[in-house]
Amino acid sequence: MTKKITKQWVVYIIKTKSGKLYTGITNRLEQRFKAHQNNQKGARFFHFSSPDTIVFCEPQPDRSAASMRESAIKKMTRAEKLIMIESSYCRTLEFI
Repeated sequence: MTKKITKQWVVYIIKTKSGKLYTGITNRLEQRFKAHQNNQKGARFFHFSSPDTIVFCEPQPDRSAASMRESAIKKMTRAEKLIMIESSYCRTLEFI
């Protein structure tokens, strides 16, 4: 019997070079950030302003929870997002 290895889902926010905020989910944060940087299957959002830094990430137990949290964050105002970002610390930034 083989054990299935799963990576933890995270909700993340990337700040662009122009200062805009992009929210997304993934279970491979490093790989996803690099895809955004290299325009490889990245969001069209980054065609207008390049990704700069991951400023927020929050682990979630599964994809469903990550999607629900992403939706809640996207409904926040920019000011609310900035407060949330300032009060958090993203431990997964070690790869950057």
